[in-house]
Amino acid sequence: MSVRRKGPRATIVRVFTYLSLVSVAVVVIFPFVVAFATSTKNNQDIFNYPPTLIPQEPQTVDATELLLPDDVDVSDESLSLFTFPDSSTRFALVDNDISVAEFRPLDDLDRIIRLDVSSGDKTGDVVTIDGDEEDVFAIEVDGTTIEAYRSRLTSGGRFVSLDDPADERVELVNLVEPVQQFGPRLENFEEVLIDKNLGRSLTNTVLVTIVVVSGQIVTSILGGYAFARIKFKGRGPLFLLYLGSVMVPFVVLIIPLFQLMLQVGWLDNLSALIIPFMFSAYGTFLMRQFFISIPVEIEDAALLDNASRWKILWRIMVPLARPAIATLATFGFLYAWNSFFWPLVIINSGNPDGRVLSLALSTLGGRSSTDLNLVFAGAMIAMTPPILVFLFAQRYFVENSASSGLK
Repeated sequence: MSVRRKGPRATIVRVFTYLSLVSVAVVVIFPFVVAFATSTKNNQDIFNYPPTLIPQEPQTVDATELLLPDDVDVSDESLSLFTFPDSSTRFALVDNDISVAEFRPLDDLDRIIRLDVSSGDKTGDVVTIDGDEEDVFAIEVDGTTIEAYRSRLTSGGRFVSLDDPADERVELVNLVEPVQQFGPRLENFEEVLIDKNLGRSLTNTVLVTIVVVSGQIVTSILGGYAFARIKFKGRGPLFLLYLGSVMVPFVVLIIPLFQLMLQVGWLDNLSALIIPFMFSAYGTFLMRQFFISIPVEIEDAALLDNASRWKILWRIMVPLARPAIATLATFGFLYAWNSFFWPLVIINSGNPDGRVLSLALSTLGGRSSTDLNLVFAGAMIAMTPPILVFLFAQRYFVENSASSGLK
């Protein structure tokens, strides 16, 4: 018996396949990584250029630990740190609201020197610049006195070096580079849940989803077992009629369903999001097909042991149908969790306590459109449960798909 060895061609194909799968996985996962990173950033960090995936925050230093000049009056205990383009030394911003004078040396009009507005003394001379007469000042730069004229007045900041307190600079704050450090802002999630009232919407969504999924599982098991194992007159036509309801678009049912909810007094009530959706024609069909695939001999053996239909269903059929139940629960969870249109119709927009998560996220995206970190934090809260449910139910889902082709 000869053993066929795998050649280099098979190895190349395998490597190419894995590289393709990894590339697709990176493309799929990347938006979720960006969303999570944005949800943990502060609002300023989102618009920094170049953008980064790692959340950053300005690095600060305790003012009490610095040897600041005597004329520096620091009201804040923490000072932000910056670096200048011509130096890697860190400077603390001790005053971000001072008047700054921009001087241009007479021997180099393209050069700009920024000093405190009180710096420089008038020499009494004037110089004509672009047809205008400007006073000449004597300013000191690096220990040398030079003549310059004041081109404009603006506002800026006063910076003190951490290494040498005598090294002071006056500069425009937007022209220096802030020193950044790793700083995820997990408070975004707390702010969204409490301040933006997303916590109440999350509770409503969890309640609606659990009850809807539980109801669909119970009713689908009972209906699927009845259509699969119990013989009664008209079973076939009734099942076809029941299954045909899946083909009816939901938009066709909105008006009659809304009128029905109005008649029973469930308008603007969570009951309208639960009761009509506890029954699933798709779930009944799924469970029926799975129960049919279970050998009848197992049920006959249980009947010989005097087991009732109820006992056979819950002791034998349901444990065997765990993959189908997990599949039904996954689909039901995703539908109930992400439902938007029907809650938008039946829940009053002026009732924030009755909103579900999808409505709250829509409102958050409108009211907090400038706070993208909060919007992404709310989106991450909404995405996490479905992802976890799918990951935990994936084994049963795959098992159900694999077993559907077995006899």
